[in-house]
Amino acid sequence: MTNPAAARSEIEQAASRNGFPAEAVVEGEWLRLRSPWTRHEVLAGHDGARFLLAVRSATIVRELQEEGVTAVDPAPAGVLACFAAADEPRLHALLQRIYQLARSLPPEPLVAFEARTRDLPRTTEAERLVVQRIGQDVFRESLMEYWGGLCPLTGIADSALLRASHIVPWKECESDAERLDVHNGLLLSALWDAAFDRALVSFDDDGCVLVGADLSACARAALACDDAPRLRLSDRHRARLARHRARLRGADVSAE
Repeated sequence: MTNPAAARSEIEQAASRNGFPAEAVVEGEWLRLRSPWTRHEVLAGHDGARFLLAVRSATIVRELQEEGVTAVDPAPAGVLACFAAADEPRLHALLQRIYQLARSLPPEPLVAFEARTRDLPRTTEAERLVVQRIGQDVFRESLMEYWGGLCPLTGIADSALLRASHIVPWKECESDAERLDVHNGLLLSALWDAAFDRALVSFDDDGCVLVGADLSACARAALACDDAPRLRLSDRHRARLARHRARLRGADVSAE
């Protein structure tokens, strides 16, 4: 492992711009990157040819690997996996993704919800609605992080036009952990959210759009179903989408 001054400077700049602005701590040949917004930390280094980012969280490692990021050697002691970035732009992108996952993957949303509602009463219906609204806000914030603030079907990034869509509806979830799990949700533009919420569209295990027979030709064209990209899904999404597909309205279903 080599960690020249130029590489260290690039790592610190990337960390500052992508969620880890706290002063880095030197640990041997590695830099420990820290953030005031997440408890997760990242070890960063340079081996002379590429940047290396080492992660301790099993949930983050699993998600990165499902997204096609391959773990590499060497990895420092005490971490689960190490990932490589060939150049500075890829370093920024990988650090940003790690930060997004650190903020959004379980149990982080549940921890944030419990902290915000710990001292709130839940006796009356009005009080319970306040707690529910906070939970929905936390869920939306987590989906915004997980999906990078974009509807994955349209590319829309205007927050006013984006909705936090539950796969298993809030009232049908068995626990707050499930209600707040980002794998139980999609970040969709308002029109897609309305169609998904009413089970007029769904998605297969490959992330392809399924269109119910009750969706009109006009609505199908407005949604651009024929041109919709595949969703990036994890196994935890797929398990819940199987339940959603059972609600798909109309007997005839077509995949795009």
